[in-house]
Amino acid sequence: MSVSTDPMLDESRLAAWRVFLDAHATVRVVLEGELEQERGLALTVYDVLVQLASASGGRLRMQELASRLVFSRSGVTRLVDRMARAGLVGREPCPDDRRGTFAVITEAGRETLRDASGVHLRGIARHFGSVLDDADVKALRRAMEKVLAANQPANEIEKGSS
Repeated sequence: MSVSTDPMLDESRLAAWRVFLDAHATVRVVLEGELEQERGLALTVYDVLVQLASASGGRLRMQELASRLVFSRSGVTRLVDRMARAGLVGREPCPDDRRGTFAVITEAGRETLRDASGVHLRGIARHFGSVLDDADVKALRRAMEKVLAANQPANEIEKGSS
């Protein structure tokens, strides 16, 4: 029996959605465990460092950082506060908006990112890349690009991800 009367949400699509969520959650837990064990670094901290390092000037407005990480604004604020106390990021006021604040990666943050990147990329290769053949990679990328294009404003698609 189908869960939905929408033909675009048949059992096959629901099963694909569930597998996508399960695969993401499973690999994310493994990658986080490796980063924690080998570098003492949470994956959320790594993700913030990646976003800041890839941003123009190594800085993002807190609101933009929150949207890139799918965090609440208060969640990002608490995380950035902890990272600032550890010396990985700094905060700078936004010159054109007195209420706005930038999170800025520090040199210590860049060093931490460089140190952790080998662990993270090795994990992606081992737990994701090694189980997919070239046809799988091409099909998955094409499918995820379709999902992104259908659900993001045109100006957001070009920003890239970690």
